[in-house]
Amino acid sequence: MLTNINPKAISLISGGLDSMLATKVILDQGIHVEGINFFTGFCVEGHTQAIRKKDRQKKKRNNALWVAEQLGIKLHIIDVIDEYKNVLLNPKHGYGQHLNPCLDCKIFMVNKAKSWMEEHAFDFIITGEVIGQRPKSQRKETMPLIAKESGAFEKLLRPLCAKNLPETLPEQAGWVVREKLYDFHGRNRKPQIALAESFGFTGYSQPAGGCCFLTDKTYAKKLADLWQARNKRDYELDDIMLLKAGRHLRPKPHFKVIISREEGENHYLSGYRRDFILMTTLSHPGPVALIDGTPDKGDLELAARLVARYSQGRDAELVTLSVMQPDGTRSQLTVPPLLPMEVSDAWHV
Repeated sequence: MLTNINPKAISLISGGLDSMLATKVILDQGIHVEGINFFTGFCVEGHTQAIRKKDRQKKKRNNALWVAEQLGIKLHIIDVIDEYKNVLLNPKHGYGQHLNPCLDCKIFMVNKAKSWMEEHAFDFIITGEVIGQRPKSQRKETMPLIAKESGAFEKLLRPLCAKNLPETLPEQAGWVVREKLYDFHGRNRKPQIALAESFGFTGYSQPAGGCCFLTDKTYAKKLADLWQARNKRDYELDDIMLLKAGRHLRPKPHFKVIISREEGENHYLSGYRRDFILMTTLSHPGPVALIDGTPDKGDLELAARLVARYSQGRDAELVTLSVMQPDGTRSQLTVPPLLPMEVSDAWHV
């Protein structure tokens, strides 16, 4: 056995309970562990809470940083937004229930961790995966697939379910004692919660929770609508951030109206006034709206009537709105608000 070295491990830290526990289990065996977190753009914790006034009193934190702090380890946060595009747009193993390429995502992240491990002379990789916990990426048959396709092979250790899997290099080499690893499986979270209690962990993010917006049905629908409208499966960071704010309504295929829901979103959407047509109500208090697409004069009038419907002038005969083009040119429209029966449910993206 290789016992004459001081092994080092890199742990994928998502900010959830499982990766926190897996890291702690290995730390307690005297291994030097550092964390790594990959920023794809789709896991932006606290983003909507920071925007919306009603959520501002909620506690906001980056859970990955919080976990690293609790464990007392260094955390490396790496921007992979551009590289991740190919994972999302062309997943070899397909999507989950929505637009979540979970299996390809895990392979991608373990592969990135492997490259980092080799570059920094670390010895193995830790993840918080548990067999049977996720229907797409955490099944017994996908565990070896992730290890193989990522290139990590026997250097990938899953401490929470290791006893249900073949021995890995860290166990074979004697760096890690297999008897001190676990055999968790399935969707039952009680074993993880009990282990967290034994470690004295409190205040962690809710078990089985995730921050990836691609697993959210409503968000995935908005992203698919964006691709269809643009006739192109692509995105920029601003695109995916905007999908998280406001009401998105598409009265016609060639344009969409994004309407703020409260004061915080008013400020946020106004920040995009150089990228989209911006509508605001003048005669009555109301929302801020962005027009995305190629609307003509008649479309702008329809959009104005729709925005007026969501203003405090919804019952007025006429509402006056300001229309500002991206170049700063301003005009006004005075329109009757749409009636409730004129707003189609089909418009809601």
